[in-house]
Amino acid sequence: MPYYRSVGEVPRKRHTQFRQPDGTLYTEELMGQEGFSADSSLLYHRHAPTAIVAAEAYDPPAVTRVPNLPLKPRHLRTHQLDHTGADPILGRRYLLANDDVRIAYVSADRPSPLFRDATGDHCLYLESGSLRVESPFGALDAVAGDYVIIPTSTIHRLVPTGDEPARLLAIEAAGHVGPPKRYLSVRGQFLEHSPYCERDVRGPDGPLLVGGSDVEVLVRHRRGWTRYVYAHHPFDVVGWDGHLYPWAFSIHDFEPITGRIHQPPPVHQTFQGPNFVICSFVPRKVDYHPDAIPVPYNHHNVDSDEMLFYTGGNYEARRGSGIGQGSISLHPSGFTHGPQPGAAERSIGVDFFDELAVMVDTFRPLDLCDAADECEDPAYAWTWARPAAPPAG
Repeated sequence: MPYYRSVGEVPRKRHTQFRQPDGTLYTEELMGQEGFSADSSLLYHRHAPTAIVAAEAYDPPAVTRVPNLPLKPRHLRTHQLDHTGADPILGRRYLLANDDVRIAYVSADRPSPLFRDATGDHCLYLESGSLRVESPFGALDAVAGDYVIIPTSTIHRLVPTGDEPARLLAIEAAGHVGPPKRYLSVRGQFLEHSPYCERDVRGPDGPLLVGGSDVEVLVRHRRGWTRYVYAHHPFDVVGWDGHLYPWAFSIHDFEPITGRIHQPPPVHQTFQGPNFVICSFVPRKVDYHPDAIPVPYNHHNVDSDEMLFYTGGNYEARRGSGIGQGSISLHPSGFTHGPQPGAAERSIGVDFFDELAVMVDTFRPLDLCDAADECEDPAYAWTWARPAAPPAG
């Protein structure tokens, strides 16, 4: 996590007596990564966080994966998946996945159940609407354009809070997600060349102190799912401190790095995960060499699949391909991709791109999941050879 925080009531020294008003001890919970060798936080509960009264296997919504065969670029229109009655966790429609990451979309209009993912961190991107993330660390409010990082095994609930559904892109890692190491000092401080810093990061602002008993929590673990019933509500924390907690960062606070000629995607990197990276493309001045061509050149990333989620503005390189708000393009390794025909010539002399997009580059091939088949534009692969039809709706 970017920096240390202390929230609510904590004693001066760790692992010492800290008593409730009735004289009983608060119960410590150390939540840490990599077996006491990485970031952690220490939470103080009113009740034992280990006390469960029931456990049973749980069958989650089924998800199938098939290889991207025949190998070709894909265009997914996520807004075609919108429907009422979905929650932000169990309502997710899975689009793309490999053994390192799962990518899903949901348009949610009701609260989720309490959920813990013991398989990896979640990076949520809020396309539109607003959302409240509740956890033992407190509440964290998110609005359109926010990324939210939820650490592995954090019990949490996602609650849409606005008048419109919360549209989410969910990036679920099989490991940990955080700022790229090259942005950080050896002590974890953001360096001067980083495109964002501690001032841009938000965390929970106070304990929730929720009461209650016999509380259900769904847990995804490496062997399946389990439904627990906890003796006491897990949000009974009076205080915590440390470096590990849910946090939010707005894509609008990402400071773009530009140059005289076209800059490659690593300058847009925002997070790193196990065998994948997340990048942010934001409105920015573009190349100022007198002979510059601002749109990307044709490129063939031989080691990675490239997924781009279009979430605002105009997309100069994709004009003429049917790409619009909420679109996802997938350009796989084994295929050379680049701007649409005519885009390079049109971009000459342009000095500003008004575009907003989230990119996920994976270093293992992405499979197609059920929902991808439901919202795919079958004409996209051929748009470099002939014009695309106007997008439906």
